[in-house]
Amino acid sequence: MPPSAAIVWLELITCGFLIGIAGAKLSRYADVIADKTGLSGSWIGLILLATVTSLPELTTGISSLTLADVPNIAVGDVFGSCVFNLAILIVLDFLLRGESVYRRASQSHILSAGFGVVLIGFAGLNVLLANKTAAFNIAHIGAYTPIIILLYLVAMRALFVHERAQVREFVGQIADRYPEITLRVAAIRYGVAAVVVIIAGSFLPFVGAQLAEVMGWHKTFVGTLFVAGVTSLPELAVTVAALRIGSIDMAIANLLGSNLFNIFILAFDDLIFFKGPLLSHVSPMHAVSAVSAVVMSGIVIIGLVYRANTRLLRTVGWISLGLFTFYMLNSYVLYLHGE
Repeated sequence: MPPSAAIVWLELITCGFLIGIAGAKLSRYADVIADKTGLSGSWIGLILLATVTSLPELTTGISSLTLADVPNIAVGDVFGSCVFNLAILIVLDFLLRGESVYRRASQSHILSAGFGVVLIGFAGLNVLLANKTAAFNIAHIGAYTPIIILLYLVAMRALFVHERAQVREFVGQIADRYPEITLRVAAIRYGVAAVVVIIAGSFLPFVGAQLAEVMGWHKTFVGTLFVAGVTSLPELAVTVAALRIGSIDMAIANLLGSNLFNIFILAFDDLIFFKGPLLSHVSPMHAVSAVSAVVMSGIVIIGLVYRANTRLLRTVGWISLGLFTFYMLNSYVLYLHGE
């Protein structure tokens, strides 16, 4: 007998609560470890933070493909998280009083947002072309996977070269903030938080599949909206924490860096999916989320270049309104036409 809708929603909320709390702790103790080992003052510290906050997406993807056999939820989680991360900028703009977030942010983020356009756009294109490029596949791996990995490495190298000075400047703002926590304690607490995230993330695909069944929704829609929202809670926690210490650039770098790592996760998911190229086994409607993320990244780039300070009813700027519009449009299209 399938569980009731109330039980499934309770399970989803529980997973969200565990990932949200443990994800925030995970990010905090990753920051402590980076600080204690000297990584927090370098580009590596930002990459570590973006990678750690994407751990729920990685765990959920592995569980979706190896245990629950729901590839649409795995891919929906990746693209949905990219869209959700960009939507978090709306929250950041709303919470920031005075100037618009785009006037206070460094324009160096344009490079990471641009690489996000390239990586997400390339992955979305292959959602549509996956069944037409079979001749170029390598065993069960899609031809796009090595290219995604190469593009990710190129992006990391380019960001390192371009942002080294800026990263040191604003990462340094949070250095030496943990004199009361030893490296050993931080490592133990990091490990405990990681275990909680891994367990909750492993259950999440099953909960997502049950939610789609009891509500009569498409797995594409559930993976993109609900599962992705839950796995993006650590990014939201880091954004709020960065805002509290006045590190706007840290928050934005984490969100845009997480999007790059999410597409890298898509390539990793393809490596562990042995039924064939992953994107050949999912709905082409995931391309809608990819296009939405590309357009939203473009809107962010416009905001960083134009740096408008106009606020609508003293809440958010028109850049945030554009992000919100495409986030809602993406959700509505997947609700109507997902598979």
